[in-house]
Amino acid sequence: MKYMLLIYGPAEGDWSEEAVQAEMNAYWAYEKAVADAGVKLGSEALQPVSTATTVAVRADGERVVTDGPFAEAREVLGGYYLLDVPDLDAALDWAARCPGSHNGNRIEVRPVLEFEEP
Repeated sequence: MKYMLLIYGPAEGDWSEEAVQAEMNAYWAYEKAVADAGVKLGSEALQPVSTATTVAVRADGERVVTDGPFAEAREVLGGYYLLDVPDLDAALDWAARCPGSHNGNRIEVRPVLEFEEP
């Protein structure tokens, strides 16, 4: 079953060069672990929320484009992992191992809805 691990962290941070390197090393190790286990289908980090653009289409068909996220937030979506694991318990185990779940951050684990073509 496929699960998306959505990584949420602070919208802004004041990280030292050493802290950034330590975080990246933790992610490289996690990347290797999910790849070596054969469960990784994909993963990406996202650019800062300041680069976001939001699109909405009104009932009359007018497209409204806004710079930035749709709402002010303390936490933002920073990246994701798409994993293929046997069940929710396995997905939760991988989420707990992800560096994005540590130090007050959180990971939303959500099953992927798969459609069958008609």
